[in-house]
Amino acid sequence: MNELFETAHEVQEFCDARGWQSCFIGGLAVQYWGEPRITRDVDLTLMTGFGDEARFVEALLAQFEGRMAGAGEFALRHRVLLLRSGGGVAIDISLGALAFEAGAVRRAEVRSFGAGMGLRICSAEDLIVMKLFASRVIDLRDAESVVTRQGGALDWTYMETQLQPLAEVKQDSGMLENLARLRAGI
Repeated sequence: MNELFETAHEVQEFCDARGWQSCFIGGLAVQYWGEPRITRDVDLTLMTGFGDEARFVEALLAQFEGRMAGAGEFALRHRVLLLRSGGGVAIDISLGALAFEAGAVRRAEVRSFGAGMGLRICSAEDLIVMKLFASRVIDLRDAESVVTRQGGALDWTYMETQLQPLAEVKQDSGMLENLARLRAGI
């Protein structure tokens, strides 16, 4: 697990040195806000906007190895850059451009992960919204674990406000139903 945190710190320093706005999402954020679980990769949202993604992708590929042939082209098509650290840790970088992503990055705060390691992670509420948007079985479990640990401290109105337009775009009312189910369970 230490190598995972070290990789996250390396990626964060790389982005910060360039003045790039980013925050950790996914398993690392779940480690902080929810019930810890094994995670084997580092997930980051990097604000690239629309139209300038290639500059970010090229710089990252100069520093980290792509996990597939044509990783740069894949990233520009699918908005996810799949990298690997020198130690073999998988790094998934979402190329952020949506208003929700920008807000999540703005609201992110550095949290301690022990031994003086501070990582900038998204808020618990933004993590739940992302997990409900993804809606895989593991994502729903992660959202539930965050609610279990953070329950009464969560801003449910904020989450509903953020999830509503995402549910409309995805045409998936199940996301809002899952949020209501999570809220009813606390």
